[in-house]
This record gives sequence, C-alpha cells and structure tokens, in this order.
Amino acid sequence: MEPILSGRRALVVGVANEHSIAYGCAHAFRQAGADLAITWLNDKARPHVEPLAQALGAEITGPLDVSEPGQLEAIFEKVRDRWGRLDILVHSIAFAPKEDLQGGLLDCSADGFAKAMDVSCHSFVRMARLAAPLMTEGGTMFAMSYYGAARVVPNYNVMGPVKAALEAACRYLAYELGPSGIRVHAISPGPLKTRAASGLKDFELMLNAAAEKAPLGELVDIDDVGFACAYLATDFARRITGGTIYVDGGANVVG
Repeated sequence: MEPILSGRRALVVGVANEHSIAYGCAHAFRQAGADLAITWLNDKARPHVEPLAQALGAEITGPLDVSEPGQLEAIFEKVRDRWGRLDILVHSIAFAPKEDLQGGLLDCSADGFAKAMDVSCHSFVRMARLAAPLMTEGGTMFAMSYYGAARVVPNYNVMGPVKAALEAACRYLAYELGPSGIRVHAISPGPLKTRAASGLKDFELMLNAAAEKAPLGELVDIDDVGFACAYLATDFARRITGGTIYVDGGANVVG
C-alpha cells in the first residue's frame, strides 16, 4: 500500500489478538505509513497484544479499560506527551454481561443494559472529548457498529439498541466536530470471526447467512475493514462524515 497516511498518528483501541477488527485497522494504517498507538485491555490481554504492537512499530502502548477510572485520561496524556497531536482514533470495543447478552432484550437487566451502553457507546463519546483537542489539524474518528443496529438480527439482543445508540452518537459528534475539521464514521462490518463475536448465540448461522446474502458472495475480513478505514482517514475522503459505512460485501442492501 502507498504511504498515503505518512505523518499521521493513530490511536487504535480494541486490539485483543491478530483476529481483531482493531488489529486489521492498525495493520492497514501502518501499511499506509501512519504512526501507531495501541492499547490492551488488562494484564491478561497484554501478552497477546503487546507483541502485535511491537511488530507494527507502535510508538505508544499501554492498558486501557474504559470502565477503570483514570485509564482513558492516562493514554491520552501519553499521546499528548509523545506526539502533541492526534489524527486518527479507532474505537473498537464492546461489552455486555453474558447473561444479558445471551437472553432476549426483554430479559436484559437494567444494570446489564447500562454496562453495555457505557462500554460500547458512551466510552466513544468520552474518547472523542479527549481526542478532539489533540486533532489540531483536523482528524478522523471511527466507531465499530453492526447491521443489528439498523435491522433486527436474531440473537443480537441488547447489542442492537446499544449499537443503534453508537451510530446516533457518531452522527451527533460529526455535527459538533465538523467545524473543527474532524470527521466521524460508524463502520458496520459484516460478521467476522472475532473473540467478541464468539459470545453471540448461533454465530455460525449468522456467518453463513451473511455469505449467502452478500452480492459479492463471500464474507469480509479484518483487512477489508482496515483498508476502508485507511481510505476514510485520507484526504481522498475529506468530505465524507457522519454516515454509517457498510463493509459487508453488499449484504446490507439485500432484504
């Protein structure tokens, strides 16, 4: 890939292993010449993520659990101290308690719904608040969604309303940050075999249905998502903001 992001600085949150959507984004950004900051969730995740970050030449690394007070601010302080600015932000994290995720929406507890909304949606708003002052020359923010935000997907359950809120947050942030030259995108990949997706009931059925439905006739992978985000982070996409970008082989256009 041409170094079309040379000199750009990207913070990627959500890498769990080499199968993560966030890793696909980080890999694509690096191929395009960007400098990277990569986080891991906790000490348990660190051995899986740190070698990937080192292989990609990440200049900034560290723990980031958005539910732990102070960790979000700490990673942005690292970015400020090392780089002084930021150009790209990727939010690729989501969580719901297992008992609330695997039951229907009617059975989701208030606490479970609130936890899912905080980690999967409001944390992006908090990141945007910290990132915006660092995007002194404009920038691009990404949040990962899914088709279940727009249409009912069996077994997606509480994450459907939560991802719908995330997509709405992207629209409102695009409106508020546009005057600063900051663009905001909700990215909606087709189903992918990631660790997070493994918690969904009958996920293999979702994969098979997506492949059969897609006009291109095949599933997407993390590189497809990363390449799309790399393009959107360039000046080639300088007038695109606020929408939900589907990276799913066209499956979203088929009823």
